[in-house]
Amino acid sequence: MKVAIQGIKGSFHHIVAEQYFGKNIDLLECLSFSEMPALLHDKKADVVIMAIENSIAGAILPNYALIDENQLTICGEHHLEIHHNLMCLKGQSIMDIKEVYSHPMALLQCHKFFKQYPHIKLVEDKDTAVVAKRIQDQKLEGVGAIASNLAAEIYNLDILVAEIQEIKENATRFFLLTNSESKSSVSSNKASIKFITSHETGSLALVLTILAKHNLNLSKIQSMPVINTPWKYAFFADFIFDSYADYHNAINEIKVKVETLKILGEYTKGKR
Repeated sequence: MKVAIQGIKGSFHHIVAEQYFGKNIDLLECLSFSEMPALLHDKKADVVIMAIENSIAGAILPNYALIDENQLTICGEHHLEIHHNLMCLKGQSIMDIKEVYSHPMALLQCHKFFKQYPHIKLVEDKDTAVVAKRIQDQKLEGVGAIASNLAAEIYNLDILVAEIQEIKENATRFFLLTNSESKSSVSSNKASIKFITSHETGSLALVLTILAKHNLNLSKIQSMPVINTPWKYAFFADFIFDSYADYHNAINEIKVKVETLKILGEYTKGKR
């Protein structure tokens, strides 16, 4: 199994890959989400793992666009508890640290903690684990990273303070994506779709009413502008169902009520 992740070994995407597929995988490291779809299209990867939303910071909107524009299929999801730790080379205290580097999302989730330490400068970087590796490779004293326990273990760093995220119940949802067409599966209990409604009053409410009528539980809805069409929006929706027949009937009814509808994936709901 060739699995592409954003980041390197020790990143949260790496943790998800091992939790979902086990340790016997061929890991493909990417420093940006935008380079990941090509790995699927070129058959260099079997599956891509992509963060899609965080319980604190919200949706990662560019990733919705990547999934849609590159015709990727959602084949699963995984929820990961996020524990951010401040780490550095061994033998230092927090007062020795002058700069802390990490991914912008990690810095955002830990911003409150660093108000206690005004002498520390926060600097955005590409990935949490990349910073941890750089500190060890270049023996950077006075520099800290915000990263996972796994990163500290892999790159032999001391954790100065554990779990520095502002909200302790912090989780990220990840999509597992493939390049194959979405296939109907009666064993599925969750689906993701994209649809565009008309400008008529109540058009979105009509779609939501159809979902409710067929006992589909809407778990998320996200709007995004339609490129090159000012003031027009597409909606990305996730919903859970007990009966595949109910889901199938709801989709058929919605199709004739919207301008476009695209099934992004049918899969098994991930455990929180």
